[in-house]
Amino acid sequence: MGKFASFLAGGALPGVLLILPAPCAAAEGPQGAPAQVRVHNVEVRTTVAGPVVLLKVYNRALPIFVDAIVAESIHGALTKKRTSRPLTHDLMHSVLQAFDGKVSQVVVTLKDKIFYAALTVNVGNTAKVFDSRSSDAVALAIHFKAPILISQELLDTSGVDVEPEGTPL
Repeated sequence: MGKFASFLAGGALPGVLLILPAPCAAAEGPQGAPAQVRVHNVEVRTTVAGPVVLLKVYNRALPIFVDAIVAESIHGALTKKRTSRPLTHDLMHSVLQAFDGKVSQVVVTLKDKIFYAALTVNVGNTAKVFDSRSSDAVALAIHFKAPILISQELLDTSGVDVEPEGTPL
């Protein structure tokens, strides 16, 4: 088993997997910004430490621990299962769609041991970037099938090894 694989295997929400477009090759961003890679799937798992969202790029994953409500919301977005009443991410998705808006991308970063996200929203010809909790941005990206980007450096330094696709943990 890979690094932390036994820890992460502590009770997966079965079969939750979102396949997003294939990861783009890492490339240096504008003005020397860190190279970005595209997350190619997202999983929600339960562990002894609580729910975790795995942002996976091949056999590496960036684990982001979330509360149970956020885990339920992301799980619902991944499986297309609706709760009896809309959760906050469902509501935001509906509001943006009502105004012909969409999330076009999410960039997750880490600063002082806290994950942040830059959530890009497009309405008409206007794009705005909003500071967001990473879990909220990931949930909205899933709803809109928008790319989730992380730096290769963040994946290398804070990511964990996970088993390749199709290999049980």
